[in-house]
Amino acid sequence: MACTLVNGGPMVFDVNVALTWILFLALFPIAFFWLRRAWRILVRRDFSEVALKRGVSPPNPEKFAPYEMAVNLIAGIVVCMVIVVVLLGQLDYGSWSAIAGSTIWCKFFASFGLSRHAHATMGKKKA
Repeated sequence: MACTLVNGGPMVFDVNVALTWILFLALFPIAFFWLRRAWRILVRRDFSEVALKRGVSPPNPEKFAPYEMAVNLIAGIVVCMVIVVVLLGQLDYGSWSAIAGSTIWCKFFASFGLSRHAHATMGKKKA
C-alpha cells in the first residue's frame, strides 16, 4: 500500500509515491523547454542553442538546426502525450515511466551526438 495511516496519525507516504510524483511533475518543465527550443529554431530562426558543445555553437549552426528542431519537437510531443494519457488514467506507472524515461534518454543522446557531429574536426587542418 502506498499511503497508510500509522497508529491513527497522519498519512505516511512511501518513497515510490514521492518519486512517481517527482518524475511526473518534472515532465511539465521538460516538455516546455523542449517545445520552446523547437519553437525558437523553427519560427524565430534563433540558432543560438543549436548543437552546443561546452556552451559554444558550431561554426554553421543553421546547417544542424533542422535536426535539433526535430529532436526537440518529437521529444516534446511525446512527453506531452505521456502527460495527457497519465492525466486521463490510460497508462499504468510502469508504462508511462518507461516511455518518459526512454524519451528523455534518447533526446539527450541524440542532442549529444548532434553536437559532437557539428563540432567534428576530422579532416580539418589546424592553423
